Amino acid sequence: MSKDPTILAIDQGTTSARAILFSRNGQPLDAAQYELPQHFPDDGWVEHDAEDIWSLTLKACRDVIARADAPPVGIGITNQRETVIVWDRKSGEPIHRAIVWQDRRTADVCRGLREADHEEKVAAKTGLVIDPYFSATKLAWLLDHVPGARARAEKGELAAGTVESFLLWRLTGGQVHASDATNASRTSLFDIHRQQWDQELCDIFRVPMSLLPEVTDCAHDFGATDPALFGTAIPIGGMAGDQQAALIGQGAFRPGLVKSTYGTGCFAVLNTGSTPVRSGHKLLSTVGYRLGGEVTYALEGSIFVAGAAIQWLRDGMKFISHAAESEALAKKAMGKGEVTFVPAFTGLGAPHWDAEARGAIFGLTRDTGPADIVAAALEAVAFQTAELLEAMAADAPGLASLRVDGGMVANDLFCQQLADLTGLEVDRPVVTETTALGAAILAGLTAGWFSSLEEAEGFRTRDRVFSPAMDSSEGQRRRRRWDAAIARVLTAPPSA
Repeated sequence: MSKDPTILAIDQGTTSARAILFSRNGQPLDAAQYELPQHFPDDGWVEHDAEDIWSLTLKACRDVIARADAPPVGIGITNQRETVIVWDRKSGEPIHRAIVWQDRRTADVCRGLREADHEEKVAAKTGLVIDPYFSATKLAWLLDHVPGARARAEKGELAAGTVESFLLWRLTGGQVHASDATNASRTSLFDIHRQQWDQELCDIFRVPMSLLPEVTDCAHDFGATDPALFGTAIPIGGMAGDQQAALIGQGAFRPGLVKSTYGTGCFAVLNTGSTPVRSGHKLLSTVGYRLGGEVTYALEGSIFVAGAAIQWLRDGMKFISHAAESEALAKKAMGKGEVTFVPAFTGLGAPHWDAEARGAIFGLTRDTGPADIVAAALEAVAFQTAELLEAMAADAPGLASLRVDGGMVANDLFCQQLADLTGLEVDRPVVTETTALGAAILAGLTAGWFSSLEEAEGFRTRDRVFSPAMDSSEGQRRRRRWDAAIARVLTAPPSA
């Protein structure tokens, strides 16, 4: 391996912990990855053991660093967003498992907050809807349900944060309690206009502000790792939530560019520039990135289940042994059936925001087999993307193409379905690990590798463009079938 300077990207996702070593020109050189155990203690509840998050991340980093000729010159962190952890400030030990972004246990609390007319105030300050997806109600649940936690929080004995904040604490040996503006913007406690924690929001959600980390730019000197971890202190220079990191890794630095990442969930993010756009279609206004104190905003639509549907077909239904088998199996069903799969395992995200909707499969017949259901699962993700992009185009017209990344886009059949059902060109890069690349770019900025994001735009190399090829009448017929299926699983009134 080359002795040229490298950046290590930590990508702590919902289903795995990864470490990827990048060269100065944005090429991945080495990687290690470990699957993260999932815990489902009740209907709609999803948890991770925070010690698993830490130990697997540490193991992946040590694997990569041990194989390198020299330690990396910096570390960038990207993470599953909205997942929250509360830990003891002295010992660093979590007081409970992490509550994952997919978790729906606070649906009743969110309903009560909406009925108390807090939704407009929260939306105006945060750009978000009131939903269990976001961090604030999860934090309050932990304080209310772990014995003594609220009293300890009021005394200043506890710290809280999303995953990047917990990893930073552990990496620095408990020296740094910080977050970046992208992750803070997903908590429902952060005013995205004033760029600071908001006392009124903390009061609404019953979260003591003293729990929360300092909020910084995405490219920032976050301190250095404890030398005992890797044999030397390594500077930590970048942090961003996974979807914002992917926006950076896709080179979407100009207003109007949109990327969609297909991991456990699917997240479409549109760069809207220096001014936040208030959505009229239940999309989220959020921080795209913050550099030098200057904020670039974004519109986002979230699908809770994308790759997780394929994981369920693999692990739950045993239809496939590996996710990569989904393309070949789905091809056997193409043009055959009318099976529609709505994978609302943990509710529906944008533009419906129905926390209590649940998954369903429609159109089953005696000859329905695994191939039909796998094909319907891929199609479902494409349909949900189409819904998101239609809402985005209504809020910010002018979308011309879709930049895609994540594990699912290695599937050519899926990418073609995306093009057919959205009516847009689908642009796939050579390096699809754009989330980790975005974290590396941020750390590279701090390390002085380049002076602006635009210098890193050339890191993105196009692999293939998929153009719409489906007859429009066939696309409309399929869409009617999807819309009918969605109407049957919604528990809330349909979106406007």
